This record gives sequence, structure tokens and C-alpha cells, in this order.
Amino acid sequence: MKFRKALFIIAIACVAFSCRKVLPPQPPMIDVVDTAANLSHIKGLYVLNEGNMGSNSCTLDYFDYSGKYTCNIFPTRNPEVVKELGDVGNDLQIYGSKLYAVINCSHLVEVMDAASARHIATIAIPNGRYLTFHNGKGYVSSYSGPVSIDPNARLGYVAEFDTASLQVTREVAVGYQPEELVVVNNNLYVANSGGYRVPNYDRTVSVIDLTTFTEIQKIDVAINLHRLRKDAYGRIYVTSRGDYQGVGANTYVIDAATNTVSDTLNFAASNLCIAGDSLYFINVGWNNNTGANTISYGLYDVKQKRQVATNFITDGTEQQIKRPYGITVNPENHDIFVSDAQNYLVPGTLYCFTAQGKLKWQATTGDIPAHFAFLKK
Repeated sequence: MKFRKALFIIAIACVAFSCRKVLPPQPPMIDVVDTAANLSHIKGLYVLNEGNMGSNSCTLDYFDYSGKYTCNIFPTRNPEVVKELGDVGNDLQIYGSKLYAVINCSHLVEVMDAASARHIATIAIPNGRYLTFHNGKGYVSSYSGPVSIDPNARLGYVAEFDTASLQVTREVAVGYQPEELVVVNNNLYVANSGGYRVPNYDRTVSVIDLTTFTEIQKIDVAINLHRLRKDAYGRIYVTSRGDYQGVGANTYVIDAATNTVSDTLNFAASNLCIAGDSLYFINVGWNNNTGANTISYGLYDVKQKRQVATNFITDGTEQQIKRPYGITVNPENHDIFVSDAQNYLVPGTLYCFTAQGKLKWQATTGDIPAHFAFLKK
């Protein structure tokens, strides 16, 4: 009798649940932050907010050059996608007609239509980190193993996928906990951090021949590597985060013609962006000894090979930015975008500056705004 009664209660509950209406996603918040700008090539800017690990709070924002900034557009454009974007957005790129977002702790690459942000497919990549593209192929760096500090963490790898079929076609092992990637002269360069194996960091950049998809060289640079950017002169800029105490962060240059370290720039950069001959960098450097961050900004001329400014923000707005996190530059009108992650627990802020470093507008974003992709017309 008790068993029958329990079944009856469960049945009633199931009926009630099935009859309950599924609530539609809340409409995204839209702010008018600027006057309309009719650019020749750029239509808008996607912003990927990382969200805190374990909170499933990665979101996608969009700034339209009609002057409107819209937060969290993915749920309303994809109401059928369960759990929305997922856990920790780690990179965002547009290639061809598709928008790609690496969702780190959800172990996938979300593929969307670039014009509408509508879901197309997902590509399974364990602990994926960053993306780059070349000749119809996408390349994703992967930590390979679980998300955890482990002195015995395995080597990472790079997965190649076809951008038409969205199928993984080849894989190659690289160093420990690989991060950003760039392609120069049919070689794929991958920064290896070794972050899970602290204090035994990796200190190499892997060089992969894209024809054979084999690692042909490891370039010794410095410990705990992260960012990679390339200029128009065959040089690659590599950032090292140091060990957050005795070994400081720094930025290095690799000559892609010889695959050797050609220069040490003597500035730290937690993020950077190259637009033309200008390398913009921001830095939030944590120090375990002091228990505090050191924040800095700068501008480096890649053609002249010298730092030309200690700050590209010229109106004092940097004083209200708590933790500069992401940076990009509009290639058409040279607007500079800097995101503020605040304390990593609350919605962030996106600041838009003119090419002269004057504030144009600011907007509230999702949690930890970090990655950008310009949508072309």
C-alpha cells in the first residue's frame, strides 16, 4: 500500500510538472550607449563574458554600431539550447560565416551563425583553451586532462577541425597546458604554460608543421607562457606570467624566420592587441609576496621596436578601471575597447575609447568580460 501510494504521488507530480508552462528566457537588457556610426566594413562587436568557474554563467553580449549594447543575447536567440552557453568562456573568434566560442569547463566549442548568433553545432574538446584558423581549418589548444592542479598533469594537444564539416580531423601533442596559438609561414605556434604543474612550469613554444601536423620544434622562452600575437614583419610576441613571486612577468619576441627569441621587451602584459604597427597592452600582475596586483598600460611600436607610451588612455579614465581584463581595437576606426572584470564576481564594464584614448562610452556587461570578435558587414 505504501509503495502504491508513493507511485500515485509521483504520478501526480509528473502530471503537474508536464502541465507547467516553460518560462521563456528573459529579454536581454539593451542600452543606448553611443550615436549611430555607419562604418564601411564593421557592423558590430561580440563580447564573450567568461563567468565564474562552476557557475554556468558564460554569456554573450553584442554591441551594434547603431549605438546599442545588448547583454546576454544567446538565450533568446537559442531558447532550445539547454544550459545556454555553459561554464567558462575562454575564447571567441569569427571565421567565415561562423562565430566560435571555446567553453572551457563545458569541454566544447560552441559554433554559431555569425550574423545571428544562432546555434549551429558543438565540437567536443576536453578542457579547450584558445582558437585560431588557417586555410579552412580551425585549431584549438586543449589541456587534455581534467581541470585541476596536478604535478603529473599530462601533455596537452592541439585539435584541428574542418570549418565546413565541423569534424575533428587531426590531433598533435604539444607541451603542458597549451594556451594561445598563431599561424605564421604554414607553421602553428603554441604557447605552453605548464600551469597545472606549478611550480614546474613549462617554458616552451611548440612549432607545428601544418602540412604534416607534427611538432617540429620547441622554442625555449620563459616560464608560464600565455599570449601569442603576430605582427606584419614575421615576429611573434609571447607573454610570460612568471611565477607570481620571484620570477617576474615579461614579454618576448620570436623571429619566425629562425624560430629563435630575438628580443626581450621588459614589460609585463596580461593581455595585448596589435592593430597596424601599434601593440596595445594591459597588465594586472598578481604578486604572492605582497598580496596585491600591479596594474599598468602601455603602447609599443612594432615597426620602430620601442615603447612609445606608458598609457594609451589619455583622459584619466583608467583610474576607475579596477581590473583591466580584455582588450581589442576596431580595425576600421581604431576605437580601443578595454573590459573591466571588477572583482570577478559581479557584472563587468566595457569601456570604449577613441583612437586618441578619450572615453566615448561605457556599458555594463556580464561577469568577467574577456573576449571579442568584430562582425563584418
